[in-house]
Order: sequence, then structure tokens, then C-alpha cells
Amino acid sequence: MSRNFVLLLALAALLAAPPARAEEMSFHLATTASARCADHCPRVIVAEGEIVEDTADAFVGFLREQGHETELRSIVLLDSPGGRVLASMQLGQALRRLGMAVIVARVEPTSGALVSGRCYSACVYALMGGRKRVIPRQSRVGVHRMFNYVDGVDPTSGETLRERRYDDGGMRRTLTRYSDSMGVSRDLIALAERTSPDRVHLLSAAEIARWRLGSPKL
Repeated sequence: MSRNFVLLLALAALLAAPPARAEEMSFHLATTASARCADHCPRVIVAEGEIVEDTADAFVGFLREQGHETELRSIVLLDSPGGRVLASMQLGQALRRLGMAVIVARVEPTSGALVSGRCYSACVYALMGGRKRVIPRQSRVGVHRMFNYVDGVDPTSGETLRERRYDDGGMRRTLTRYSDSMGVSRDLIALAERTSPDRVHLLSAAEIARWRLGSPKL
């Protein structure tokens, strides 16, 4: 058996298996570092991880815990591999209600500098909720067709089966209305639903600008 054939088999197995579950999204405060603000750099909210059913509630609860945090600016740094579509829209709606600006980026722990972030899959629907949306040139935003996994049982063998279920059109219509309300072109939803769920279409700077998803600078 050739080495290339073995590699192809391994790749096929990887694509057929459900992705490893990422850590659920968590929130914390961080101070950014910049020569322009010296010792008075703003504190921002860092949102990292997979978006799950209660992420929006967790975010609102986190803000309540901060009380009257005077140094806290209305800026969220977003870095996520994706998650649940409905939960991502709920997080986006919470961000919009609160007037938050969203930057796809992370904070480098030692220096406090902003570094590249990612916003893949359903994360894009949370990003849409930002009052202002910033996608630095080095950060990555990508989409693909939405789906979920459904577990069942093989009636013959009794083995547990996991299969993908795709949208029947209802969720796409919901997402289209949502993107309209957030000022983002519905063409982005159409692109996502045309993209294989086994890959991520990374949005180019031209696509980001054309579909009004964000700008490279705050």
C-alpha cells in the first residue's frame, strides 16, 4: 500500500469524524498595550472559545459581575472556532443591544499587544452584532454550510450512529433576516450555504468590505 494512499485514507477518516469539541466560550478582562496610550491603555473584554447554548446569558452575567468597572471600554475581542447558530445570533443580539464594538483579535499574554484572531463558522453571526466590527488584516474570518450532528441507533447492529443534518431552509431564512437587521449583506449567508461543511471559506478583504461585515481599523 503506497504512502500517499495511506495519507488519503487518514484524511478521509478525519473528515468523516465529528470535530473535537473546543473549550466553551469564556470571558475575562485584559489591558491592551500600545505606544499611543502608554500607561492609560483601555481594558477590554476577551471572548474566547466555542459558542454554546448559554453563551449569551454568560456574557450578560459577566458584565453584571463587573459592576461599575470605570476602565472598561465597550470593546470585545472575539476569537472563536464557531459553535451553535442560534446561540451565536443571541450573542450577536446582546452585543448590539449593549452597543459593543467587536474586534477579531486576541491579547498576547506577556506583552498585552493585540494579535491575530479567528472567527469561523457560526462565530460570524455573533460578530455581525457588533455596533462596529473590526477585522484586522492578519485575522481570519471564515464560513461554511451549517449543520448539526444527530445520534441514532443502527437497527441491525445496535451500534450508535452519528449523522449530519442540514438546514431545510428555515434557518437560512432566519439568518437572512438577522443579517439584514445587522446591516450585513445577505449574500454572505448565501456563500456560507454554498460552501462545503468540510472546509472553511476564508473571506478576503474585498468580500468583507463588499458584504459590509467589517473594516480593518477601529
